[in-house]
Amino acid sequence: MRERIVRAVAGTMVLISITLAYFISIYWLGLAAFVGINLVQSSITRFCPLEMLLDKAGVEKKSCC
Repeated sequence: MRERIVRAVAGTMVLISITLAYFISIYWLGLAAFVGINLVQSSITRFCPLEMLLDKAGVEKKSCC
């Protein structure tokens, strides 16, 4: 469950960044770059700030199935 939430949030942030870059300013692509860098960093170090927030929110770590 948690992994799906992390992927959904990352994907949503990238789509929002692209939309804002198209309609507002090209500098919004920095948000997409930040999300991408955070994904690479978390795959290497296994540290993800969003997972810490999900811990505090009480989201379960693994699904039952």
